[in-house]
Amino acid sequence: MSYSEENLRDILELREWISEEIEKREKEIDKFRQNLRILDSLVKQSSFSKASSLVSNKQNVQQSQQTSSSSSVIPIKTPDNKILANAHVTSDELVIIPSEDVMLDIEMHPFKSFFLGRIIGGMENQDKTDVQNGKISQNTAISCLVNKDGNRIREILIKNYRQKERVTEIINTVTWSFSRMIENSQK
Repeated sequence: MSYSEENLRDILELREWISEEIEKREKEIDKFRQNLRILDSLVKQSSFSKASSLVSNKQNVQQSQQTSSSSSVIPIKTPDNKILANAHVTSDELVIIPSEDVMLDIEMHPFKSFFLGRIIGGMENQDKTDVQNGKISQNTAISCLVNKDGNRIREILIKNYRQKERVTEIINTVTWSFSRMIENSQK
């Protein structure tokens, strides 16, 4: 069966359109999944803290306290106590959500070069080496995804941070980076 050039062009355009639509839908699905994880984290945090006050069995209280301590929200503030973002920390992921009134441009220095490049990139390189040396598996290596609206940062999702020290370093450096970005935007 042979097709004319026009038919082939139409087929290729249709194929390209379908591919673009699939990619768009996959991004939307990823965004939905990330938002569900954030909501689950918030629900777990509030429900566990309430349940722990109702439990009388000592073992259940201990389990509840362990669970609630593995999920927390840490405000990210400027030196003058303005909240720039909230960091939602669970046992395997860290989600940083900027405040609605804070405009953070992904292109603004030092976000890409310092935070993503040096800090997150350094952790990714370390994990890549650990995977190659068989110390960790590929699916436990750190990963970072920045969701944005145009150039505006909407959320930063970091999976498999694995070490409490990494959370501290990430929060400290994102606090510094966000503060510098705000300062740079006001110049």
